[in-house]
Amino acid sequence: MGHWWERNILEPGKLPLLLALTAFVVTFLVTRVITRMIRAGRGPFGNVKAGGLHIHHVVPGVLLTVVGGFGAVASDRHGAGGAVAAVVFGMGVGLVLDEFALILHLDDVYWSAEGRKSVEVVVLTAALVLLLLAGFSPFGVNDLTRDELQDRGSAIGTIAGNFVFALVALGKGKTRIAVFGAIVPLVAIVGAVRLARPGSPWARRFYGRRPRARAKAALRAYRHDRRWARPRRALQDWIGGKPDPRSLRLPDRR
Repeated sequence: MGHWWERNILEPGKLPLLLALTAFVVTFLVTRVITRMIRAGRGPFGNVKAGGLHIHHVVPGVLLTVVGGFGAVASDRHGAGGAVAAVVFGMGVGLVLDEFALILHLDDVYWSAEGRKSVEVVVLTAALVLLLLAGFSPFGVNDLTRDELQDRGSAIGTIAGNFVFALVALGKGKTRIAVFGAIVPLVAIVGAVRLARPGSPWARRFYGRRPRARAKAALRAYRHDRRWARPRRALQDWIGGKPDPRSLRLPDRR
């Protein structure tokens, strides 16, 4: 274990990344626990207010992110300063992304259905950082052999090919597959070869005069959402808490 830690974490300078990821996940979980206790009226915690203004925790999150980010840039990855800056940065990102939906909608949608986006972004971010920590390089360059790395044409071709597949998957409305495909090789191919989701740029461009393709894509998307929507909602509710039904509002008609 000690040899693995030295070779895979300390030598490549990944300790700050590990500390940032740990601080990010722990801060998000602790924040969710506290906010759920506040919501339930339990414990000694309460909303932070100044002069009647509710101070959302995204505010200290931004400050911590700025301090930690600049501190990390100015520090050595192998020194104590870099480790401290990484922890501060991870804490800030955890607070900011916990209210990602608020930033996106410019409204307090923390306990609404729209607030689920914060949980999705946090889980996606943690997964991507974990992949980077595990040693994956963007576009699968780490899978090339030594001879292939010496051949710049092969390296550039591999990067460009995987990038194209990721773009196609993104255009087909498969955001998660596209993002993971940029990190893990061959994943983006799955999203690139399958039918696009209805309403995606690819579907609007190429399925406009193909009613059978539109119908098949809609049916596949319906079956996929019907199969996975309930487990995904259950996981999001378990992590972030159930949305408040009273927070559902009519669309803004302004």
